[in-house]
Amino acid sequence: MNQQAATLYRPAKLPNLVRKKPDQGSKKTDSASGQGALGLAGAWAMGVGGMIGGGIFSTLGVVISVAGQWAWASFLLGGLIALATGHCMAALTVDGDRSGGIYRFLRMQGYDRAAHVSALVLLLGYTLTVAVYAYTFGSYLANVFNGPDWLPQAMGVVAIIVLAGLNLRGASDAAGVEIAIVVGKLVILAGLAVAGLWRFDAARLAVENPPGWFGAIVGAASVFMAYEGFELLSYDYDEMADRKTLIRRVMPLTIWTAIVVYIAIALAVPMLVDTSELIADGEVALAKAGQALMGMTGLLLVTAAAAMSTGSAINATLFSSARLAHEVAKEKELPSVFARENRFQSPYIGVLTLGGGAIVLTLLGGLTSLVTGASVVFLLVFGTVNVLAWREKVGNTLYAALGTVGAFIATALLLLHLANVI
Repeated sequence: MNQQAATLYRPAKLPNLVRKKPDQGSKKTDSASGQGALGLAGAWAMGVGGMIGGGIFSTLGVVISVAGQWAWASFLLGGLIALATGHCMAALTVDGDRSGGIYRFLRMQGYDRAAHVSALVLLLGYTLTVAVYAYTFGSYLANVFNGPDWLPQAMGVVAIIVLAGLNLRGASDAAGVEIAIVVGKLVILAGLAVAGLWRFDAARLAVENPPGWFGAIVGAASVFMAYEGFELLSYDYDEMADRKTLIRRVMPLTIWTAIVVYIAIALAVPMLVDTSELIADGEVALAKAGQALMGMTGLLLVTAAAAMSTGSAINATLFSSARLAHEVAKEKELPSVFARENRFQSPYIGVLTLGGGAIVLTLLGGLTSLVTGASVVFLLVFGTVNVLAWREKVGNTLYAALGTVGAFIATALLLLHLANVI
């Protein structure tokens, strides 16, 4: 199943844009029932796989280091913003009745300049995301081999190169394969959650120098990239059966699934491994929990789940972002070279450029900085979704307002935190 990418623009620029006449001819006029084969299970797997594809494996140690015992609340707050955004994303998609995400919505509303900026910023965000997944992939595998300090980055680079090569051959995911991967990793994560919650002791959540409840808000902003992924469903819209009904059902369902999993893991893993160790070894926090629970078997199971999840996420993100660049280039908003395809119909310039950028970031950036940078981008992405829905009065305006305020307050707090102001 092909997955595409969502886009972003800077909301502060919107009032100053010269709004062109909307392209009314770009709206679909065919039946809303849809003729696609993607049903609820397949769509749910795409959304959940996009979020949990690398999210919890990458971010647990980061959020505990920021939020301490309030890590679970960070995932809840981030999830509420994502829920509001999912409602707005589904409403905008149904209103336009075509796939394409924010870039397409902005074009249809006549905000061409904002659409151009959105594509550039989101491509940066997806490059950061690939780097996060690659670093996490390498960290989990290097942990098994107990290799030198440079091994995580090296293995992450190898993963990008291999998966970029697959993309150059026109590789894509099948819905059935994605369902199997999602179910497999959820079973492993559920096992960790049940084992940890069975021996729950609130005292084990405590950290040295606890940050207080305010840490939950900063933590939610710091690891917001864990909720990136559900927006890809707006690009599968044309392939959904009964698409107008399905997308409104599956958006909140996928986000609630991620919220429940994230909160359960945030509460359970500290019952298996001391929080100090989770913070020190944040890149492989879940592997430590698996090893504490089942020894080498647990370590290998969690490592396998992390490798499958992050590898699939790297592949899907490269696939999506390269095709976003291809689409934008065809509309003359990026250099025409990005519209070129090889004999496998792969937009190879986009794959090579984005993969190369991700390799550089993997080599230069640590996990915390990569996660934080991606979180800033996707907070702006989701804030923009809500602004557009609010401005165009599409969907529930209360959800749009709450999502807008939540996303931009979180962005401001995160930037202040990065500047050591708070």
